[in-house]
Amino acid sequence: MTYNGAVKLDGPADVHELTDLMISKVAVGAMNNNAYLLRCRATGEQLLIDAANDAGTLLTLIGDDGIASVVTTHRHGDHWQALAEVVAATGAETFAGRYDAEGIPVPTEVLVDDGDRIRVGLIELTARHLVGHTPGSIALVYDDPHGHPHLFTGDCLFPGGVGNTHQDPEAFASLINDVETKLFDRLPDETWVYPGHGDDTTLGAERPQLPAWRERGW
Repeated sequence: MTYNGAVKLDGPADVHELTDLMISKVAVGAMNNNAYLLRCRATGEQLLIDAANDAGTLLTLIGDDGIASVVTTHRHGDHWQALAEVVAATGAETFAGRYDAEGIPVPTEVLVDDGDRIRVGLIELTARHLVGHTPGSIALVYDDPHGHPHLFTGDCLFPGGVGNTHQDPEAFASLINDVETKLFDRLPDETWVYPGHGDDTTLGAERPQLPAWRERGW
């Protein structure tokens, strides 16, 4: 079955099966957040990106194998509503951006900086610190050795634009600069983008719109 990343509340997970990694996407909560379960195919170790809401759905997705870690992409409350319950049930180690950790009520055990590596089994993810939506938002890059990169952007990049900067010109300038220099300038058009809400996209689909985003200021 072909993965397209279109998921609905209370619907099944959509599973992207890569050579070394399985990515399961579900939608949870009133704000239709995306949560992503990453499973190393060689070891079975699992990592969750954003325990956003509905712990029951997330724990069912995780299954009996549990998770080694959970990464929170940023401090906004809709991205950590289920974090305490998931951590209590699994004993997972917690990761978040250094400058957002203080805004997450569940203690962050590993503070993440730009360029840091986060492992799940034999899989390595690279963190990118993106400033503007929040001070410490992080995106995660999996550079698949068998194909194109895969990019988990939290609320920093969506189909059609960057994340909300609340009409703050300085915050918008910071975010779009970071998104351009750390994502678009470093990764190819084929890079698959998994956002914090809504449908997936690719960097190639969004790249032509960058000048228009700058001009409109959001």
